Amino acid sequence: MSDLVSKTEDFATNLLVNKLDDDYLYHNLRHTQRVVKSSKELLDHYNLKDNENDAITVAAWLHDTGYTRGTEDHEETSCEIATEFLESQNVKPEMINKVCNLILATQRGYTPKSLKEEIIRDADSSHLSQTSYADTSEMLRQELSLLGIKNFSQKEWRQANIKMFQTEHRFYTDFAKQNWQKGKDKNLKKLVKNLKKQKKTRRKEELKVRLKDKSPERGIQTMYRVSMRNHLKLSDIADTKANILLSVNAIIISLLLTNLIPKLDNPTNDYLIYPTGIFVLFSIASMVMSVLATRPNITEGEFSKEDVEKKKVNLLFFGNFHKMKLNDYEWAMQELIKDQTYVYNTLSKDLYFLGVVLNKKYKLLRWTYTIFMIGIILSTIAFFVALKFYGPERIIELPT
Repeated sequence: MSDLVSKTEDFATNLLVNKLDDDYLYHNLRHTQRVVKSSKELLDHYNLKDNENDAITVAAWLHDTGYTRGTEDHEETSCEIATEFLESQNVKPEMINKVCNLILATQRGYTPKSLKEEIIRDADSSHLSQTSYADTSEMLRQELSLLGIKNFSQKEWRQANIKMFQTEHRFYTDFAKQNWQKGKDKNLKKLVKNLKKQKKTRRKEELKVRLKDKSPERGIQTMYRVSMRNHLKLSDIADTKANILLSVNAIIISLLLTNLIPKLDNPTNDYLIYPTGIFVLFSIASMVMSVLATRPNITEGEFSKEDVEKKKVNLLFFGNFHKMKLNDYEWAMQELIKDQTYVYNTLSKDLYFLGVVLNKKYKLLRWTYTIFMIGIILSTIAFFVALKFYGPERIIELPT
């Protein structure tokens, strides 16, 4: 490595590390080092003069330094920076002119006019053939977005890259064609494959959305699902209410049995017999009604093949099949799922009979709460009357 190349490397590295904006995810020091490495690979193949090797290497180090001053016309800016640096190193004007021409040869769409220009252009685009192309390409996409130049979607970016691969870019040197073209072709195939896969996936998603929107099945299924859930919630609420009444009345009767009823043996407490009897009677009635509201009703549990063929039986309710053999029930279910109308009819029957059961439960619960309320009121009145008119004090006042 010549002294000029070494100083240029230090200068470019310092400039790109300290002066370049962090938004340059692609056009940064890593990209410059990659271009320099590819340039050396090409120069090792071609036997050029030392000053030509130095000019290409220096140009590779400095070709993107213009990004430190902005993206617009960065090649010209890079040329200006290169001129300032090389003049400070007392480099001859002829060498400076060679370096600037090589930097300008990296402009997009430029057609190289010499082997040196072909070398630096192939080195600048060598990443197109590398296995890391997908990562470097994504960095360039994000860089363009961060800098506000253009926002590409994944699909648009793949399409733009495919177009660039097929119609715009080409390798110029024989070495690049022999050694890098295969890698470029592989990356192009991956781009095309990923684009097709993305389009196929997108079409499937769009078709799925359209079918969901157009098909009445989704709405029907949702209706049955919501209705069934609401019926089961109402049934659970009814059972909970009945259990509350059972627990309350059981506690009341327990307290009466342990505290009040044993005291009725005493003649002085005879006035409490009727209020206590009313209280116990209504509590027992409430408990009986609560049990009736929650008591399960088991049906026969069998059906015939004729019932299935005539679509009379509800196969979703356990009470209709709990005594059947497994093989018979499996056959019946297979018959059910073959006929969509039968499925919906079965669901409708299931909902209907759930509604019938709920109606019975809530009617019993309404009567249960009414009886419990009446019992509490009458018992309270009875205790008050008994204490007021037939209490111990009244008994004492009676003549002996």
